[in-house]
Amino acid sequence: MPSPIQPLPDQSLADAVADCLREAILKGEYKPGQRLVERTLSDQLGVSHIPVREALTKLQDEGLVVRLPRRGARVAELSPKSIAEVSSMRVLLEGFVVRRCCERWTQRLERDLTRLVDRMVSAAERGDAGAVLDLDHRFHERLWRQADHSILIEIASHLRGRINSFLRATIQTLSPDELVAHAMNHRHLIQIIAAGDPDAAAEAMRAHIQSAADRIEDRPSSDR
Repeated sequence: MPSPIQPLPDQSLADAVADCLREAILKGEYKPGQRLVERTLSDQLGVSHIPVREALTKLQDEGLVVRLPRRGARVAELSPKSIAEVSSMRVLLEGFVVRRCCERWTQRLERDLTRLVDRMVSAAERGDAGAVLDLDHRFHERLWRQADHSILIEIASHLRGRINSFLRATIQTLSPDELVAHAMNHRHLIQIIAAGDPDAAAEAMRAHIQSAADRIEDRPSSDR
């Protein structure tokens, strides 16, 4: 009698390794362009090379890791082309999101977003860029959930790594005053979306995303 199908622990382990490496990359613990050596990562994480290899493949699919012939895996760098692609995709998708949010606006959504922005502004005033990055991501994630579009959420999940890298690069370009201004700009977004004009909301989101892309582009290439 054939044996029942058994669980696949290696796959779960690969997901856990991918989560760990993704977090480290997004926190800047692994720098853009830095080599990711399978054997070293295996030793550090206490796992075999197989889940590490699978995790790196997953992160490659997310755009966080690149593999080059005879050079192995490296943390992806934000090139001008990738910046343009991520920002243009965000403009397209998040413009759609805010249009749907105009139609689905609720007092609860406004409270949720306002609380996030209040915390973001406080973090910016403390100079806590890491907290600003986390809250910025949560702000946009809350809008995506309110848009109530299952395929959109699936796309967002796939693009999460690229979008987070874009946000992290944005935050890194900001002076202390600009960090506060960046956080405060989210209050403007709330006001525009709450007003219920889909075209104005989409334009405000486009300007918000484009200003971030412009800041990254203006940074010296050695700082990327």
